[in-house]
Amino acid sequence: MAKRDYYEVLGVDKNASADEIKKAYRKIAIKYHPDKNPGDKDAEEKFKEAAEAYSVLKDPEKKAQYDQFGHAGVNGGAGGFGGGGMDMDDIFSMFGDIFGGRGFGGFGGFGGFGGGGGGGRQQQRFRGSDLRVKVKLNLNEISEGVTKKFKLKKNVVCPHCNGSGAEGNSTETCPECNGTGRTMRTVRTPFGIMNSETTCQRCNGEGKIIKNKCPHCNGEGVIPGEEVVEANIPAGVQEGMALTMRGKGNAGKHNGIPGDLQIIIEEEDHPTLIRQENDLIFNLLLDIPTATLGGTVEVPTIDGKAKVTIEPGTQPGKVMRLRGKGLPVLNGYGRGDIIINISIYIPETLSKDEKKSIEKFRDSENFRPSVGIKEKIFRRFKNFFD
Repeated sequence: MAKRDYYEVLGVDKNASADEIKKAYRKIAIKYHPDKNPGDKDAEEKFKEAAEAYSVLKDPEKKAQYDQFGHAGVNGGAGGFGGGGMDMDDIFSMFGDIFGGRGFGGFGGFGGFGGGGGGGRQQQRFRGSDLRVKVKLNLNEISEGVTKKFKLKKNVVCPHCNGSGAEGNSTETCPECNGTGRTMRTVRTPFGIMNSETTCQRCNGEGKIIKNKCPHCNGEGVIPGEEVVEANIPAGVQEGMALTMRGKGNAGKHNGIPGDLQIIIEEEDHPTLIRQENDLIFNLLLDIPTATLGGTVEVPTIDGKAKVTIEPGTQPGKVMRLRGKGLPVLNGYGRGDIIINISIYIPETLSKDEKKSIEKFRDSENFRPSVGIKEKIFRRFKNFFD
């Protein structure tokens, strides 16, 4: 099932401000929160859909990529980029700031994150850092789409402690915050005594502490490792585009949230074709006899060659098109064209016989450009340089 437009999901237009996007997401998140709609799968999906839309539109860089390339610009659509959607842990940890760090407690009476009741707090979860790789594609790969494999050096979950960072079962509830990850601080101000809530300094907001650190990861829960990642890159991508594979970056400490992998697209130069958006440009150099008498020539395409008929009297600067022989439109329908720009080759040296033959033509009326032809060619080249 195709993903809905993120702006449609949040009910805002493309010119909406960051504050308007935030308010729209907050309204939908409250309406469809699982605690308010227990057992309602449709509400849960709408809750996740809104969170995914907000995660992109709140970020200026991701928003710009989405505006230009659609879903493929931020998660690649199908084929491995964000295909599984967002899980609840990701949503609650990434978007608690919308509700002032309090989850959904206090709004309409629903419980805290992840179905916990009583307005409980969401404990801190570390997020792993993102990774970036560059992939160079040729026109054939861009035309058809391609699967690429990468061997990434990255932080992975420690197999000895399964990511907990603790040796054996040596974790306990933080006595400072009683497992909430938050502590209250009383401050005397000119306006009276005020209570403020902060991240627990003893457990760094995790709600638990490690008594005996895992010797393999020194209590971090992650170790240096490798992973082979397979990415399905959609057809029609462009130079400089960044595709995001969610959860394929560095593992987060203490079973935290993994970072993302960004795949930066680079294009290999084609020996004869020049890309211009979804069109491909080919500069065809004709000899004088073919331009004069007409004929058939071959021009390169992405997957081979195509025969093109040259009409008699073809002039330099003429443009021809091979419809639908260009590159596919990313996240859309149709393909671009191959645009053929025609030039005429004038030999620099001639034999005596060749020179005599050309001299015979010089006095012929048919080989003298008329005023109309001169003006037409002048306008054509003027428009080209303008």
